[in-house]
Amino acid sequence: MTNDHVNEEPQVEDVETSKTTEETTEDQSPKQSPEEFLENFDWLSYQEAAEVVDEKEYKEFEKLVHENFVDTQHTDVISGTVTHMTDREAIIDINAKSEGVISLNEFRYNPDLKVGDTVEVIVDIREDKTGQLVLSHRKARVIKAWDRVNEAHDNGEVVTGFVKCRTKGGMIVDVFGIEAFLPGSQIDVKPIRDYDQYVNKNMEFKIVKINHEFKNVVVSHKALIEADIEEQKKEIISQLEKGQVLEGAVKNITSYGVFIDLGGVDGLVHITDLSWNRINHPGEILEIDQKLNVVILDFDDDKSRIQLGVKQLSQHPWEALSGELKEGDVIDGKVAVIADYGAFIEVAPGVEGLVHVSEMSWSTHMRSAQDFVKVGDDVKVSILSLDREERKMSLGMKQLTPDPWTDITSKYPVGSKHKGVIRNFTNFGVFVELEEGIDGLIYISELSWTKKVKHPSEVVTVGQDLEVVVLELDVDGRKLSLGHKQVQENPWNKYQTEYAEGTIIESSIHELVDKGATVILNEDITAFVPNRHLEKEDGNKLKKGESAEFKVIEFNKDYKRVVLSHSAVYKEMEKEIVKKSKKKAAKKEVSTLGDIDALANLKKKMNEEENED
Repeated sequence: MTNDHVNEEPQVEDVETSKTTEETTEDQSPKQSPEEFLENFDWLSYQEAAEVVDEKEYKEFEKLVHENFVDTQHTDVISGTVTHMTDREAIIDINAKSEGVISLNEFRYNPDLKVGDTVEVIVDIREDKTGQLVLSHRKARVIKAWDRVNEAHDNGEVVTGFVKCRTKGGMIVDVFGIEAFLPGSQIDVKPIRDYDQYVNKNMEFKIVKINHEFKNVVVSHKALIEADIEEQKKEIISQLEKGQVLEGAVKNITSYGVFIDLGGVDGLVHITDLSWNRINHPGEILEIDQKLNVVILDFDDDKSRIQLGVKQLSQHPWEALSGELKEGDVIDGKVAVIADYGAFIEVAPGVEGLVHVSEMSWSTHMRSAQDFVKVGDDVKVSILSLDREERKMSLGMKQLTPDPWTDITSKYPVGSKHKGVIRNFTNFGVFVELEEGIDGLIYISELSWTKKVKHPSEVVTVGQDLEVVVLELDVDGRKLSLGHKQVQENPWNKYQTEYAEGTIIESSIHELVDKGATVILNEDITAFVPNRHLEKEDGNKLKKGESAEFKVIEFNKDYKRVVLSHSAVYKEMEKEIVKKSKKKAAKKEVSTLGDIDALANLKKKMNEEENED
């Protein structure tokens, strides 16, 4: 490609010609055009300083260059004209020393580009390896786009963008050639379920955020809708009154209620105001975008929180309840809700009564309502109380069966043996169910004759069948005292003879403890040996596992206590030895005295015989 201006060297003129030109200038000849001036200017003389250029001419020259030629060293966006197009490039005249080129890839968005069109460009490369001026339309477009985006953001202008595609969390929108992000929450005032419906569409947006550091732009369509809605909202709020019935659409469903769009204003229908019937979740009866009538129940001073109702538009179920129902009637119902304290029974659509857990069984031992019924069960109940004004009803289930305590004295007399099921533990005993409605308590001391039970779980388990004996019966208080150990004879009666005080037994030390040692006599009895009674005859003490003889020094049947002593055994033997020694000495003394008396008698007899003689 040739340069149109710079490569043509001006012809050298002689001195006369130069003078003629000077004279013509001085003669105030007609003003030349820029092209004529540049063509006739003596460039050689000027470059070689062969001729002094008039200051006025020099300034005029600078002005012409500035006004008619582009400085390619600057990075400003400039306008150019398409002068020629090839299969791959467009030739652009930007009024510089040479024309520039731009790849047609940068004009994909404009397939109708043609020769003569004016386009915005920026100098990308002043001179490539072939000496060509390379321009960029894409970069110029981006620079201009950022200027327009910043201006629109600062002025709050509404811009038009093209939704290109979906992305994580929202959409990508082309705004002035810049890819902006449209969050999903900023598409509309209501939740969007189908994002694809917006792809490849032009929409109006408001630029809400620009991050210059990361070159991010965030736009919002919702902001435009909210501005319109705000005007509508003011209009609607000014007309709101309690008791007013409006049509709305379900905007959002939560576990505690439903938000209704009243045409720019949102109100809440609490789950308890949706239906006279009990529901577990609003989604059971409503769905998103469903149209329905609502009544305004209440709102705050600025009407920003509006409470709505749906069930209030229909008759209360209690008003449709049969007037013939009365206390004592037996009716059918369905278990609607279960709580620890009882169950709510639906006896008619929207009408519920409570069966307290104490009215589910004749048993005085309280259990959970879940032990008797479950949600959805069809049951028969008796009306215990009915208050139509307060719209409350108390029901009972145990009243449909005979009271088992009616003939309790004949069925469970004191001393009688029975078999029951362990239902529950306490720290002080065990509750045993003899039959439905008849529970008795076994105190912990009545579980075993021999074991010192600290907690019932040491000897029995919940659900276990257990034989019991009726110890006490309180008909008025509906209480039974039971015993388990009484089923068998008290083994301590037998042990009282077998291990009576003074009995000598042979056993071994089982365990050494702080104040002595233990000795196992049998599976029921573990005896105790105090420290001072562990001493052996040689002065040492018995050790763990060492066998020896023990003497029972204490036997207490009531407290299940047996105390042994080893030292008492040999000390008793010592006493016996001493006793025997004393007896023997006494006999020997008697024998000696007897001999003296015999000698005395003999001597006396001999003396008497001598005297006779």
